[in-house]
Amino acid sequence: MITFLLTLLGYLFGSVSAAIIVCRLMRLPDPRTEGSGNPGATNVLRVGGKKAAALTLAADLLKGTMPILIARAFTDDPLTLALVGAAAFFGHLYPIFFGFKGGKGVATGLGVLLGWHWATLALTALTWLIVARLGKISSLAALTAFLLAPLYVWLITASAELSLAMIAITVAVYWRHRDNISRILAGTESRIGHKG
Repeated sequence: MITFLLTLLGYLFGSVSAAIIVCRLMRLPDPRTEGSGNPGATNVLRVGGKKAAALTLAADLLKGTMPILIARAFTDDPLTLALVGAAAFFGHLYPIFFGFKGGKGVATGLGVLLGWHWATLALTALTWLIVARLGKISSLAALTAFLLAPLYVWLITASAELSLAMIAITVAVYWRHRDNISRILAGTESRIGHKG
């Protein structure tokens, strides 16, 4: 029962769309109807600027971390922690409070990694930074980082449950970035620092 309740809590945490709430509070356009239409930090940067994007990014990361920290107060069971983290992530993708239309999950996925083990976040973030620096494409950096994240989770935690949950998260990240992948292959994906 405790695992079910904590997993439900994770999903509800994830379902709180930081992008939409931040934009409403700051009287900005709805990110679902402007820019790329994605309710995430990158699109909030387009429609509202750096402050709004930073708030969105921080909130999206925390909603992946907080449910796991709460769960740890009750149990260290890896299956429970895996389910809570995955639920928070998929809550962001399919939020019950916003018509099941959410973001792409990168920031929340990073927050989940932080909740599982800080070093998994550090390695994944470092991978993102290296690829972003070399390739100048944010989506490519995210895709590469999440491709390696399950390996990082396994090497650091040796938990099959957490590693399998991370694989599911990575598959979902790739699915949500399918349009970006098409543009990367076509050579038309936007580059960091470039507009238009």
